Amino acid sequence: MLPLDASLPGSQSRPNLTQAALLLTGFVFLVSVPTVLLWGAAGALAAAVLIAAIWPMAARMPPEAVMRLYQATHVPPDDSQLSSLVDVLSYRAGLPQRPNLYVVPSMTLNAFAAGSRQHSAIAVTEGLLRRLTLSETAGVLAHEVAHIRNNDLLVMGLADVMTRVLQLMSYVALGLAVYNVLALLMGEDPISWWAVLCLYLAPALSSMFQLRLSRSREFLADAHAADLTGDPGALASALRRLEPYTGHFWEDLMFPVPARRVPHPSLLRSHPNTEDRIERLLARAAPADPAARHDPLVIIEQPMMTLVGYGPGDMRPRYRWPGLWF
Repeated sequence: MLPLDASLPGSQSRPNLTQAALLLTGFVFLVSVPTVLLWGAAGALAAAVLIAAIWPMAARMPPEAVMRLYQATHVPPDDSQLSSLVDVLSYRAGLPQRPNLYVVPSMTLNAFAAGSRQHSAIAVTEGLLRRLTLSETAGVLAHEVAHIRNNDLLVMGLADVMTRVLQLMSYVALGLAVYNVLALLMGEDPISWWAVLCLYLAPALSSMFQLRLSRSREFLADAHAADLTGDPGALASALRRLEPYTGHFWEDLMFPVPARRVPHPSLLRSHPNTEDRIERLLARAAPADPAARHDPLVIIEQPMMTLVGYGPGDMRPRYRWPGLWF
């Protein structure tokens, strides 16, 4: 059977560029409103400089740098059955280069991709490897490979950088709120409370906006993952098991800092409703055109205790200031 590129129509570049433009527009609004309220024309200039720095930062950050942020360990090619799965999925997807595989020393259940279609990396956590079967893990890996194949990583990287900047703004808002309370106690004029509120809510507003944009991309990645593995049921089963560990958008409003709950490198990965995703996957169990799907992967289930040997089995996820979860 031919690689996926030969059997699936079209490139996703145009919708992704449109979504990148929408994300930047939303970011302009979320940054400009509070800065103008605080500093007027100088605030608008500062916002413009910050926005101008976002695009190259998101577009050129190498995947290895992202993996270092998460203290991930590289898994050499041909080192395990997991590496072989990445090889097969990359070939089936028609990727120009095999993604590098990393393992994050965390007991959260998570996987993500970084980089570009030409130079990418996929990370999985030890928690995911220990709690999912190898067939379910293959479905998750195929989902990330589909994101790479569909050129989604630029938009995801942009959303990731935006999220971190907006989280920093929410910390600034907390500091300004403390300053305002002290100013009121001392009889001085406080800073605009509207500006403080805008700064504080910016991450949560961005999260809900990104959730709206991500729905079609996640459904498409699920569909392509099912075709890559030839086993829609495995990804559906993985989604059921991942559901209890996935944050929800309303948790992004929790004090003290909004948009900190979802343990992903990007809040753009706030997925559509899991039941909707599972329903669509199971509907693909009997495709109208069997030739559109690859043969099921041959997977021999093996015990998967650890790949990198970090930490005890009861290691707990912990939040770090830049918005990273371990």
